[in-house]
Amino acid sequence: MTAEETARRWLRLVVADAELSPHLVGVDLRRLGAHLAASLAAATDGVDVADPWAGLGLSEEQHRRVLDYLVGVLWAGDVPAERISRLRTGVGG
Repeated sequence: MTAEETARRWLRLVVADAELSPHLVGVDLRRLGAHLAASLAAATDGVDVADPWAGLGLSEEQHRRVLDYLVGVLWAGDVPAERISRLRTGVGG
């Protein structure tokens, strides 16, 4: 699964979450998706990136849920556990 596919699936889950979706009102989702994909690609290469969700006013619990959605997408894509951990940490975990 590419970084773009992962980001698209991840963002779709966040948008579908009734508690998280209000934080995305007025956000350019195409641009956010591209930023998520770039963040995932950088994290894959071992580069720590700025949290792509910063500035959206998420509580700590909501931020954890966003990252849990990422983990779910990666698990569903049969990504190895060590890579999942690296990606989760690399994009704000």
